Amino acid sequence: MKSYMRKLIPLGILLLLSFGLLCACGANNADSEDAAGSTEAAQTAEAADPAAEEPTTAVAEDGVTLSNDSSDFVEITDVVPDAILEIRYFSTYNFVGDRIDGYEEPIAFMTKEGAEALKEVSDDVKEQGYRLKIYDAYRPQEAVTNFVDWAKDADDTRMKEYFYPELEKDVLFPQGYIAEHSGHSRGSTVDLTLFDMETEKELDMGGTFDYFGEESHPDYKGITDEQYNNRMILRKAMTDHGFKPLPEEWWHFTLKDEPYPDTYFTFPVNSEALAQ
Repeated sequence: MKSYMRKLIPLGILLLLSFGLLCACGANNADSEDAAGSTEAAQTAEAADPAAEEPTTAVAEDGVTLSNDSSDFVEITDVVPDAILEIRYFSTYNFVGDRIDGYEEPIAFMTKEGAEALKEVSDDVKEQGYRLKIYDAYRPQEAVTNFVDWAKDADDTRMKEYFYPELEKDVLFPQGYIAEHSGHSRGSTVDLTLFDMETEKELDMGGTFDYFGEESHPDYKGITDEQYNNRMILRKAMTDHGFKPLPEEWWHFTLKDEPYPDTYFTFPVNSEALAQ
């Protein structure tokens, strides 16, 4: 009997050791699988997170410099909390008739320099009883490309009676209403009007935003004196604080000393685009 027990004890120890090794191997495998799963999940999250994208700058085929670096941009209402937003290209009430590519939320971006200058304008007009109402600011390159593709479609004239009743669509390129690139994509241009705090309405500018025609020229004489004076109130406030006007559009202004005069940005308009 004692001899028999002596034989069983080593066998039991061997079995226990084997079991322990199996458990350890299983735990190691599980840890490895968890680690691999965590790495894969992190990589997936990084790919899905626009903020995790490395800023890149490249030269397009037409020689234009494109960048997805949003680090010098801010949301306008963070700097100008008094501003009212009516982002037309997020809606379908625009000359295309659709929500425009790249406008994923009804918010507005500018470069820090542009937004700070716009804050000075806001403070100025607020003392006069007005607030700024913004239609558009930074415009991603994909939105401009959307405009170009639309302009090439001769059959799509859904919004003609509202925005270009006096023009045929095939003149929009030659006359400069649509182009391959826009100053808005450089981040320091803004389209806006004035909102009268007393009447709780926009000032009458004698023409609508984004109307393709001569009546949109700031110095157009076919409007009333009051309408012309309203345009000049906006123009003076903007030029007094470092913006330059566009001769063809009463609503369009660009920061004179824009920080990126030769770079066109590509990131979309959404709340995650500025997260760093």
